[in-house]
Amino acid sequence: MPKSLNECIIPMYPTIQALDVDLLDAGEHKFWFAVATDAIGHPQVLPVRVFKGDKPGKRIVITAGIHGDEQNGILTAQNLARELEGKTITGCVTIVPTVNLSGIARHSRDFHSAAPDSSSANLNRIFPGSASGDDASRYAYSLWENLLKPNADLAIDLHTQTSGSAYPLYVFADYRIDDAIRMARLIHPDVILNDPGDPGILETVYNRAGIPSITIEIGVGRYTDLSLIARASRGLVNVLRNYNVIEGVTEECINCCVEGNNITSIRAEQGGFVICHVELMQKVEKDQILATQYNSFGDEIHCYRSPLNGTVISHNVESVRAPGSLVVRLIH
Repeated sequence: MPKSLNECIIPMYPTIQALDVDLLDAGEHKFWFAVATDAIGHPQVLPVRVFKGDKPGKRIVITAGIHGDEQNGILTAQNLARELEGKTITGCVTIVPTVNLSGIARHSRDFHSAAPDSSSANLNRIFPGSASGDDASRYAYSLWENLLKPNADLAIDLHTQTSGSAYPLYVFADYRIDDAIRMARLIHPDVILNDPGDPGILETVYNRAGIPSITIEIGVGRYTDLSLIARASRGLVNVLRNYNVIEGVTEECINCCVEGNNITSIRAEQGGFVICHVELMQKVEKDQILATQYNSFGDEIHCYRSPLNGTVISHNVESVRAPGSLVVRLIH
C-alpha cells in the first residue's frame, strides 16, 4: 500500500523533548527532537539519528546547519549517517544534520525570529543560550541542555564559509586540548587554525564544558561541493575509527596540511566589483597583488596587495563586495 502524503513529508518517528543515549537500546534510532515552538505554538522539530553500540565507548555528537546557508555541512552529516547504517558501533554516534530550521528554509545564515521586537540572530554566537531569553536564545538553550551536552564526550560541528566566499577543507581547533588537535589532524584537512574560540560559538561552549570539540569548514555556502563533502566524510570516518567507535584502520597523515596560529583578513575598502587573482591554498608574498576592484563603469578603483607572507585560505567568489566585505583571508 503506498504511503500517505503525510508519511512522505513527515516520517512517523518518535518525538522527544530530551535525549539520554545511555538509556537507549543498542541499535539505530531516528527521532524528531522538539526543540521549541514557533510563534503560533506549533512544534519546531529537528531530525536526530543515533547509532548506539552494545559495548561502551566514546559518545560523539555531530551537528550541522547551525548557519542555514551552509549546506555542505548538512550533506556531509547525512552522508556520514548513511555510511554508519549497518556498521558495528562501540559507544554512540548522534547526528543532528539540520540545526537552524528557520535559516535553512530561507537559505540564510541567521536564525529568523517571528517576534516583532527581535531581529535575525547568528545562532552560533549565542550558545549555550538562556531559558529566559528571546526565541533564538531559548532555541539554543534547548538544543544545548536537552540534546547536545548530555550526549557528548567529543563533538564536531560542520560548517562552510559564509555565502559569497570560499574555504578549502578547514578545521578550527583549540591546541590547548589534546583531543581537539587529534580530531583535527585525523580529518586530513587542507588547513588547521589554532583557535582558542570566542564566546557563544558551539565549539567553544563544548570545550569550556570539558567536551573536546572542533569546527570543520567545507567549501562555499549554498553551493554543493561533492569532492569536499566526500573528503570531510572520510575524515569523520577516520575519527570514528581512531577512537574505536567503528572498525577499520586509521589513515595516518603526517605534515599533510598547513597549520597556523594567526589569520589576516583583507576586506573591501569601498563598494564595487572585486576580481580575485589568487587561489585557495596558494602561498603569497608580501605586496603580491591579491585582487582588483572596479566601479560600475568598469574603471579600476583599487588594487589589493598582501600585507604579509601567508597562505590563502579564503577569497570572494561573488564579485559584488560591500565596504568591509571579505576579499582574501590568509593564514600564517
